Amino acid sequence: MQQMPTHQQRLTIDLPADEWEALRDLADARGAAPGELARESVRRLVDLEESLTRAEAVRLATHHAELLRRLGQ
Repeated sequence: MQQMPTHQQRLTIDLPADEWEALRDLADARGAAPGELARESVRRLVDLEESLTRAEAVRLATHHAELLRRLGQ
């Protein structure tokens, strides 16, 4: 099965020297490139925020269920 090409965007970030060293050391320990870990971190942050947003939407919908029901009539 042929994989669909992906479109990527470039992001440049400035890291303080201590953060860069920590990222580089972690990448080395994991046998990965620093960029791989940075992408993984971004994906985890986005996933977490999406999860929190969904949870809050459910909480609000549950809390205001009667009002939403009445507005839907």
